[in-house]
Amino acid sequence: MKALITGAGGQLGQELARSVPADIELFTFDSRRLDITNQDNVARIVTDVCPNWIINTAAYTAVDKAESEPEKAFAVNAAGAGNVAEAASIVGARIIHISTDFVFDGKANTPYKESDTPNPMSVYGKSKLEGERRLFDQAGDKAIIIRSSWIYSQYGNNFVKTMLRLMKERDSLGVVIDQVGTPTWAGGLAKTIWKIVFNNDVAGLFHWSDLGVASWYDFAIAISEEASQVGLLKREIPIRPISAHEYPTPASRPKFSVLDKSLLASVIGGESTVHWRKNLKEMLEGLC
Repeated sequence: MKALITGAGGQLGQELARSVPADIELFTFDSRRLDITNQDNVARIVTDVCPNWIINTAAYTAVDKAESEPEKAFAVNAAGAGNVAEAASIVGARIIHISTDFVFDGKANTPYKESDTPNPMSVYGKSKLEGERRLFDQAGDKAIIIRSSWIYSQYGNNFVKTMLRLMKERDSLGVVIDQVGTPTWAGGLAKTIWKIVFNNDVAGLFHWSDLGVASWYDFAIAISEEASQVGLLKREIPIRPISAHEYPTPASRPKFSVLDKSLLASVIGGESTVHWRKNLKEMLEGLC
C-alpha cells in the first residue's frame, strides 16, 4: 500500500513518518517539493506516485498572521486542500485531511459534535472550514476529515516548546486561563491516522483529540511539572493565570473548543484515546 504525505516537514507530518507501519510504502513531500497551492504541481506528483492514500497535513497555521494576509491563508487551507482532493480523485486515492477546532465559535459548554454548526471567528478558522467544503466537493465519499485541537510535538514550533523556552528564560509567566480545550500530541494523532488507513469503515467527518479538558494555564502548569520530573527544567517558576483580555491577539480564539471524540472512537476502538497529560509526559520524555 502506498501513502503520500503533504506538509511532511510539519509536526504531524514528521510524526506520521516516524510511526509509519512497515507494510506501507511512504512518500513524503514538504512545502518546498510539493506546493499544494500549485494545482499542476500537485496533479503531477500525485499522478507520478499514484498512492492509495493521501494524508494532507499541509496548512497555513499562523493564526494571528492570517488576519493580515487572508489571501495566503485561503490559498493554502482552502484552494490547496481542493487541489489535493482533486488530484486524489484523478488516481482514485482516499484522502485524510486535518482540520481544526477553530471552525467553532467557542460559545458551547459541552463538547462539540461533528453535527454541530461551525461558526469560525478568525480568518484561519474560516479558511479551514472552506477547505473542508472543497475537500468533500472534490473527493466525496473517499474523503475523511479529522478536526483536532491544540496540536504539539517534539518537532517544529508549538505551545509546549515555547513554554519550555520561556520557563528557562524568565522568572515568572502569565498564561491564559479562560480558554479551554484539549491538548493533542501529534504522535498520538499519527497513530490514530494509521489505524484509519487500515479501517475501511471510516469515512466522512470526525473529531479527534486526546482525552480530558484543560485551559492554557492548566497546560502550562502540567508542562512545568512534567518537564521538571524528566529533567528538562532545573526549576519551576511561578505561573499566574491571566484572562484573554490581558493577552490580546489579532485573531479571536474560541473560549471553549473541546471536541467530542466518541464517533471515531466507536469505529477504531475507544482504547485509542489517551489522556492529554499522559501523552504530554511521553512527548517530553522523547526530548530528553
